[in-house]
Amino acid sequence: MGHTNNSIIIDAPYEAVFDISNNIERWTELFGGEYVEAKVLSIEGNRIEFKLTNKEGQSWTSFRLLYKEHKFTYAQKNEPTFPFKFMKIVWLYTEVEGGVLMTWIQDFEMDPGAKFTDEKVVDLVNEHSQDNLKIFKAIIEKEQKGAS
Repeated sequence: MGHTNNSIIIDAPYEAVFDISNNIERWTELFGGEYVEAKVLSIEGNRIEFKLTNKEGQSWTSFRLLYKEHKFTYAQKNEPTFPFKFMKIVWLYTEVEGGVLMTWIQDFEMDPGAKFTDEKVVDLVNEHSQDNLKIFKAIIEKEQKGAS
């Protein structure tokens, strides 16, 4: 099984970090062009169903549960799951000196027919997560400085 854990401190109020980072439609911007489309399919209570399309033209659906009052979210890749057998994601938001420590934890297992092993994908996910967290930080901090 693959497991990753990546964090960054974002110098902004918790409300702003949580709201901006969970605005699915903004993921085309927040994930640095990784997604060419991010579309909300439905919202029921704290559950968001959405569809992502990457720059290679591959699309899949996922769901995300928002627990704003508890400072975390849980997401899971739906269909198609390939190249994964499963992909589960938790985002934690911890208020610390200097802002909000945003942590992304991903647990997954690659499908046996996939091109890469769990270990190789751990390296790729860590690299992408670190790059993406820096983009989230830059965008959120810039917006908050402009708002004050």
